[in-house]
Amino acid sequence: MVLTAVHVAFILFIIGMGFRHGDARNLTRPADPSRSPGGFFPHGAVGVFNGAAMVYLSYIGYDAVSTMAEEVQRPARDIPVGVSGSVVVVTVLYCLMAASMSMLLPYDAIDPEAPFSGAFKGRERCAWVSNVIGAGASLGILTSLMVAMLGQARYLCVIGRSGVMPAWLARVNPRTATPVNASAFLGVFTAALALFTELDILLNLVCIGTLFVFYMVANAVVYRRYVGGGGARWPTLAFLLVFSLSALAFTLAWKLAPPERRGVRAGLLAACAALAVTAVAAFQALVPQARVPELWGVPGMPWVPAASVFLNVFLLGSLDRPSYVRFAIFSAAALLVYVLYSVHASYDAEESGRLDVDGGGGGKVQDEACTVV
Repeated sequence: MVLTAVHVAFILFIIGMGFRHGDARNLTRPADPSRSPGGFFPHGAVGVFNGAAMVYLSYIGYDAVSTMAEEVQRPARDIPVGVSGSVVVVTVLYCLMAASMSMLLPYDAIDPEAPFSGAFKGRERCAWVSNVIGAGASLGILTSLMVAMLGQARYLCVIGRSGVMPAWLARVNPRTATPVNASAFLGVFTAALALFTELDILLNLVCIGTLFVFYMVANAVVYRRYVGGGGARWPTLAFLLVFSLSALAFTLAWKLAPPERRGVRAGLLAACAALAVTAVAAFQALVPQARVPELWGVPGMPWVPAASVFLNVFLLGSLDRPSYVRFAIFSAAALLVYVLYSVHASYDAEESGRLDVDGGGGGKVQDEACTVV
């Protein structure tokens, strides 16, 4: 809480200094008009969405809130409030920082390695601001890493408890009641990634992984609401498939249609969008919800998760080919581990009677105290 409060104070300081020393003319005038296009959208809508796909990693971390449910007094109330509230706050702060940065310097003069710090280096009487921003950025990196490891350690503890991962990860310190083994493992693993992997590669991998996970979660929300408890399985699966294909067709038309043939491109985009909207409307009218959440649920079903599916598919289309190759390799490795180890060792599979519990699957964590038997 202390680190986060200090981090937010640094962000507000940067926003204030940016608006105070910025110039609104920098929002439309490039530093080098002969090489860089001008205007408020210098690279058009394509540039906006390409940038949105890259900064999407700023919206990871809310899953960490949900993984802390076991440590919240009233999770049914506090988890939705925490997730939704933090999304709103971070969105406002992020937009204000982007606006202040764009006012400080024209977009083609921004230093991609240190944008805010570099913006104040050449200004009179503002060199100290650059040093403060550097210290705040370092603190922000530390805070983000700690929060990411905090949630991920709890996640590893839970799946270790179920046997999907080694039960060693589910060990909880008896004094602090924290997953100490999972935290230590994550610390070493994260440090190794940071030491041996380039930052751009990690960022692209995090972006594509986040977008794909959000896409799957949005589909799962629809499936659970309309199928859970004996609902219409096949109509729901057909809807999800049709809607995903329409979003994919829209994305391909946006990326591949010739820009010079605006009429053809606009027609393709309109047709794909119309198909997506029609699919959602027809599904809502024809398929009833199989269950109603008791405490809190996603509002506006199925429009809200459908919008999430469409947006995530669209942003996935903005990423480059190497990102997909790395993601495929990583996913194949994870699937291999799951097929060869996790599915045979999982506690849930043993409870269902589908696997031979005496076949030597290894120790299993069977209670909240993480006792291995």
